Amino acid sequence: MIEWRDDGIVLSAKPHGEDAVVVQLLTRQQGRHAGLARGGQSRSKRGIFQPGNRVDATWRARLADHLGNLTCEPLDSPAARLMDETERLTALSAAMAVAESALPERVAQPAAYDGTLALLDALEGAHWAETLVHWELLLLRELGFGLDLSACAGGGPNDQLAYVSPRTGRAVSLSAGEPYRDKLLVLPGFLAGYGGGGVNEVAQGLALTGHFLSRHVFHPGDRELPAARQRLAERFRRKAAPPDADADAAPTAVQLVPARD
Repeated sequence: MIEWRDDGIVLSAKPHGEDAVVVQLLTRQQGRHAGLARGGQSRSKRGIFQPGNRVDATWRARLADHLGNLTCEPLDSPAARLMDETERLTALSAAMAVAESALPERVAQPAAYDGTLALLDALEGAHWAETLVHWELLLLRELGFGLDLSACAGGGPNDQLAYVSPRTGRAVSLSAGEPYRDKLLVLPGFLAGYGGGGVNEVAQGLALTGHFLSRHVFHPGDRELPAARQRLAERFRRKAAPPDADADAAPTAVQLVPARD
């Protein structure tokens, strides 16, 4: 018998048979890992397996490649506290769905786990949307598709970074990118280190990370960004005001983890 115990974040729970659910967890030491939770559809246990919930998980199986049986004790339930916050709840669903689809199975991802914990905490704060964009950048980096937003790819001044190449993921300065602005992605100020934030810049940030998630992780024609993620981006796109109408935007979110060299 093989067994492990670890802290986990519920990514999804799908019904299996009459009373069980197949649960996908993001764990600190085991990475994304599935297991069968018997009785998971019961009234007493259903609430444990809401996406975003933190659990103390124990997994057992006869062989390593088996689905295995999962028992979980609840530790925290962000979803319950966000029940009346539609956008934040959509963001929670979007993040859990992106993590489930993007992260490899049974590969330890400690930075992604810690970043997701930070995101869950931030969803109850003022700058949750900016933090979600930072979290998606972290996820891209952990998957090997990190963006270089530190210097101008075209040799322009680094103190005026304004665009990102949709092909290379490298930042471009305002002066170097101006002739090609229609072909470049906007780099919001809160990602370039200029402060800012707010609805307009979050919409730009979600468009930026969404482009590279689709390009490198979800592969158009194969699978799409999760529906909850698409709905959230559309909400912010519709709410975005003209670029000069957000002068009093919220301050930037805190970076989730230090950037790697």
